Amino acid sequence: MEFKHIPVLLDEVIEGLDIKKNGIYVDCTMGGGGHSSVIASNLSEKGRLIGFDRDIDAVSVCKKRFNKLTNVQVYHSNFKQAPQILQEMGLSGEIDGILVDLGVSSYQIDNGDRGFSILHDGRLDMRMDTSQDLDAYYVVNKYPKEKLLKILYQYGEENNAKRIIENICARRLIKPIETTRELKDIIESSFPKKVIFGKGGVSKKTFQAIRIEVNGELENLDKFLRESVSILKKGGRMAVITFHSLEDRIVKNVFREFATDCVCPPKIPVCICGHRKEVKLVNNKPITAGEKELELNSRSSSAKLRIIEKL
Repeated sequence: MEFKHIPVLLDEVIEGLDIKKNGIYVDCTMGGGGHSSVIASNLSEKGRLIGFDRDIDAVSVCKKRFNKLTNVQVYHSNFKQAPQILQEMGLSGEIDGILVDLGVSSYQIDNGDRGFSILHDGRLDMRMDTSQDLDAYYVVNKYPKEKLLKILYQYGEENNAKRIIENICARRLIKPIETTRELKDIIESSFPKKVIFGKGGVSKKTFQAIRIEVNGELENLDKFLRESVSILKKGGRMAVITFHSLEDRIVKNVFREFATDCVCPPKIPVCICGHRKEVKLVNNKPITAGEKELELNSRSSSAKLRIIEKL
């Protein structure tokens, strides 16, 4: 299957990064290279684009896509390692712009073999990095009941988690749950039929929770954001696209903290923390897709873009 991915909020990202033609830019989640290609087109030969992706298929596609551009480098790495790698490259404090798109690519969702999809049947997998050991099959079939419950409540915010997990645990005693279709059927059997037909995708929250667990999507996200701010140069910008409230809450809180002079509790009359803001918020409220983009790409409906600038 060809690696295709429609970049969300593309115009807003490019405008928000305020690209300098001789600058150094980092795309921490290159995917199919949609955002990266436009960033690269705005750079001179003296400019530089460094890209990362944890999906080896995406890395392969981007290396071919940018193989004629000497100022574009592509690395196979989890985006959370990007700040450390850039520091080791001697680029700390030299970065003009960082982009992070925290969404799952259309290729990953639409390719049933990757095991992400509710619509396309395939082996339970959900690994963004196929070289890692932990996959959705192991989570669904091997995790203790209590751990599965915690995942669904915490990462899926699923109110019906108890019933869903009871059904999963009962089924896996008979035989392992091997495919996305099997898992979807079990989840749907945990809801009244009128709810399924009325709400539609009742499996989405459970699939999201398992995917987040498999890929450690929220693990160290706070740490990554803080490290990324530290490697930006003065005037450098960072743009982050999120797709669910758990991610967006972390991004919002970290950005707000870095954009605030004092973080002392409200009851303390005089500042004792000594905290000084390091960034300014380019947009106080998240940027979302407009009507035209929503018509062309329904998956952009949950996307939120937040941008900061280093002071």
